[in-house]
Amino acid sequence: MMGSALSRSRFVSLSTVVILMATAGIAHADFTFGEVIHLGPVINGPAGDAVTCFSADGLEMYFDSHRAGGHGGWDIYVARRQTVDDGWSAPVNLGPPVNTTHNDYCASISANGLELYFSSDNRPGGVGGADTWVARRATIEDQWGTPTNLGSLVNSTSADIGPRLSLNGLELYFSSERPDGHGSADIWVTTRATMDDPWTAPVNLGPPVNSEASECYPFLSADGLLLLFSENDGSPLRPGGHGDIDNWAARRASVSDPWETPVNLGPVVNTPSLDGGPVLSPDECTLYFSSARSGNLGGMWGDTWEAALVPIVDFDGDGQVDGMEVLRMTDYWGTADSLCDIGPMPWGDGTVDVEDVKILADYIGLDVVDATLVAHWALDETEGDIAYDSAGDNDGALVNGPAWAPQGGIVNGALRFDGVDDHVVTEPALNPADGPFSVLAWIQGGAPGQVVISQADGANWLTIDAAAGTLATELAPVQRTKVPPLVSDVIVTDGIWHRVALVWDGVARSLYVDGALVAQDELSSQTANRGGLYIGCGADQTPGTFFAGLIDDIRIYNRTVQPQ
Repeated sequence: MMGSALSRSRFVSLSTVVILMATAGIAHADFTFGEVIHLGPVINGPAGDAVTCFSADGLEMYFDSHRAGGHGGWDIYVARRQTVDDGWSAPVNLGPPVNTTHNDYCASISANGLELYFSSDNRPGGVGGADTWVARRATIEDQWGTPTNLGSLVNSTSADIGPRLSLNGLELYFSSERPDGHGSADIWVTTRATMDDPWTAPVNLGPPVNSEASECYPFLSADGLLLLFSENDGSPLRPGGHGDIDNWAARRASVSDPWETPVNLGPVVNTPSLDGGPVLSPDECTLYFSSARSGNLGGMWGDTWEAALVPIVDFDGDGQVDGMEVLRMTDYWGTADSLCDIGPMPWGDGTVDVEDVKILADYIGLDVVDATLVAHWALDETEGDIAYDSAGDNDGALVNGPAWAPQGGIVNGALRFDGVDDHVVTEPALNPADGPFSVLAWIQGGAPGQVVISQADGANWLTIDAAAGTLATELAPVQRTKVPPLVSDVIVTDGIWHRVALVWDGVARSLYVDGALVAQDELSSQTANRGGLYIGCGADQTPGTFFAGLIDDIRIYNRTVQPQ
């Protein structure tokens, strides 16, 4: 391997290298990730393999491989298919003059297919140990010409790798270890006025994208509003990750606005293993990345995997897509509401319009599988001492005999509590400190001081104010100065069914009753707690906190839900 720490670790991070809003995911709650799928042995093999770009039509996939039969350590390969619905053909090595006996990797092809930017280590004519090069061709049927180095204005004597070309071909993002950055490796961008103009001096993206950690292998969405990147192996990691190298995303409102604080793509994409090198498909509906997770064929450095980006279409968290979603979309027509802005890409285009209606229409009337639903106790059982979680592994044990009410629920059956000592104890479902979340339930009955849902060794999440019988929450961070409960002025003990909800979006906690916002205050953090939940009693299980009445259809999401 080559001399620079960045160039060496690329062979660890990009070749070992998995859209809310993540699951615990990406900050805006408008998309999540589907099942993570291995690309299989046609693309992946016993050596490291990492997809780095696609042709604009999606019919060519370029990737790096250390497989036998190449020209050097790492070579660039291309796999092809006849249509976007077909499987990939056997990969072909690009061969000379692109690939050499040196390491050649991290290709990025222009939208017109006539420029191929890539990284190469110690190739003759370079500026530093690892530089960015470009090969050109007259037509897409022609062979690639002899690569040229981007020169000392773009490259430095430090490692400069991982070039990513914007869709219009006028911006080139890359990673560099040059000394005037913010950490061990930063993301930089160089620009040009037209495709025929030279590249200008690179500019560091600066905070909050770059940090004291390492930021590498950037990928820019077609609209220029989403920046994906990962960390670098052997360098400091960004706080809030899932173990080793992770994938991250930053957004901006427009191409002239600053980048927002990056967020981790969450535990579906990121694992305790190495996960990095994020790349979007041309239609921007699938994320490709490299991972050393279980199931890879490439030894410790991993293989290429894919995960679909799935728009979140159940806006109000009731498990259905119906007229309520259509109504909300109508109410926010023409705005940038992140919940309704689900098209044409899963993260939207900045405006709620007909493109979003098209996406929503495909889901109306269908069963919705929402990966952000981390726990769902339907409470529809008719017997037994287990309340099953249909969304996860957080089954609850019935304690002291709360009674099943098969005909008494608002959504099929429900569970009746006597207000004396019966309750349900569940497995841990969610850590409040992990990020935004929502808790929703139907209740009938209750009395002042009684609790709907609480967390062991924690707080009462949904409770009834002891003085007024109104909905309240005591969920708050542990601080030197005690944070008072958030109390609404809406009574929920009147004997009729109410849908109650607590939503924490990372900056405020909100209470809802029957779809209406009834109380809200600022709250920017939560205390970590990985304990299980109590349904039907307070966190301290003291007399007076046990619920008397019916509870039905409890849902917990690790995203912001806006009940209607």
